[in-house]
Formats: sequence, C-alpha cells, structure tokens
Amino acid sequence: MKKQKEERLLTETELELMTLLWKRGEGSVADVIADLPAGRELAYTSVSTILRILEQKEVLTTRKEGRGHVYIPAITKDEYESRTVHHMVERVFDGTPMALARQLLQTTHLSKDELTELKKMIAQLEKRP
Repeated sequence: MKKQKEERLLTETELELMTLLWKRGEGSVADVIADLPAGRELAYTSVSTILRILEQKEVLTTRKEGRGHVYIPAITKDEYESRTVHHMVERVFDGTPMALARQLLQTTHLSKDELTELKKMIAQLEKRP
C-alpha cells in the first residue's frame, strides 16, 4: 500500500509567490518577479527554484510556453487556507477546533460588523441537520 504523502505547509517565501500567482491566475518567472512589491528583490534563479519546489509539492502545475514555463496554481487559495487551518487545529490545538476559535476570539479585536457576521454564521451552522 502506497503511503499517503504528508501535505506540508508552505514556507513564507513560497506562500508569498503562491499569493502572487493566485491573484494573477498563472504566470512565468518574469511575471512573478514583476508582481513582487517594491523593494522586494528576489533573483530570477531564486524565483525559478522556488516555483519548481512548489511544483514538486503539487501546489503548482506548469505548461511549456516558448522557451520557458507558465506556472498555474493546482490548488485554490481557499483550499490552502483550509489545509492550513486543519494543520493548525491538529498540531497546535490538539485536534480541538474550539481551542482555536477561543484563542482567536480572545486575542483578536472584531468589529461590531464582524461579530454580527460571526453570529449569522453560527446561526446557519445551528440550522444544519
């Protein structure tokens, strides 16, 4: 039986480049470099290496275009957010989602509008069978 590959979280720089590709939809190494914020300098070879690592992690796919490659997100930002929250609940909060929710509510200031939205979400969840 083939062992299931553990889904690893992205490093800070990997996440930075993935965020650019999620916003863009797809792009080459040059596109990603062009989208970096002002003052954020990464060498072409560094970006190229990181994008290849992301392909190995199966969060990007590629297609050949001319002499280069175009990188396409293989997972959505929502899918990655879900994976990250699941990882955090399992590893940091001992598998207890309520512990994460409690910590978030105790350490984060939510506006009145955000609290109203949260109450609506809870009410909808309570209606589920």
